[in-house]
Amino acid sequence: MARGGRAGPGLVALLLAALTLLPGGAPVQPGPRGAARVSDGDTLRVGGAVVRIFGIDAPERAQSCGAWACGEAARARLVALVAEREVACVRRDTDRYGRVVATCRAGDTDLGRALVAEGLAWAFRRYAADYIPDEAAAKAAGRGVWRTGAEAPWDYRADLRAARTRAAEARAESEAGDCRVKGNISADGERIYHLPGSAAYARTRISTAKGERWFCDETAAVAAGWRAPRG
Repeated sequence: MARGGRAGPGLVALLLAALTLLPGGAPVQPGPRGAARVSDGDTLRVGGAVVRIFGIDAPERAQSCGAWACGEAARARLVALVAEREVACVRRDTDRYGRVVATCRAGDTDLGRALVAEGLAWAFRRYAADYIPDEAAAKAAGRGVWRTGAEAPWDYRADLRAARTRAAEARAESEAGDCRVKGNISADGERIYHLPGSAAYARTRISTAKGERWFCDETAAVAAGWRAPRG
């Protein structure tokens, strides 16, 4: 401490740094504030900005947990938490979809903490540890998703993507008809065809959007500039 009880410049800098950090160490940045409109259990629009609540992952809106519509339940609870209240958010990041990732409060209520504590969202451990204790308490009490053995939303989304991929592949194969030779394009741009029954045939996926295609026979594939696999 400097003479006269004043903090030295180094200490002042440290104090300012501490005041501009959230508990998790992320810098505080002004975030959206105002009335909120809820999209789903972890996404809302505040002051014209789309906000993804930091540190949680709620069930997708169409997701069911057994016979319970847990996705709609999470959304309904968030609607109740923000109803007729000003929501104030602290920006933590921006995600790949351009959404503001933020810690948000309605009055004194931390929205992320409330949803996790009530078993209506998971602590999103991949990105934050802030709400792990709240999740542990909800799990121990069997609240919300923890009473049903629900699928985590990240697994639900992965299953949806896989199902869409399979459906697209099935449509492509149906459109290919009797033309069963797969014209694949490798990561380095090589055009390689695979015959039915060959080693890589079953695991090769065809994306016509990437320029890959089906051939009716090997001769057609060679004529179009594709080659056989080496080895």
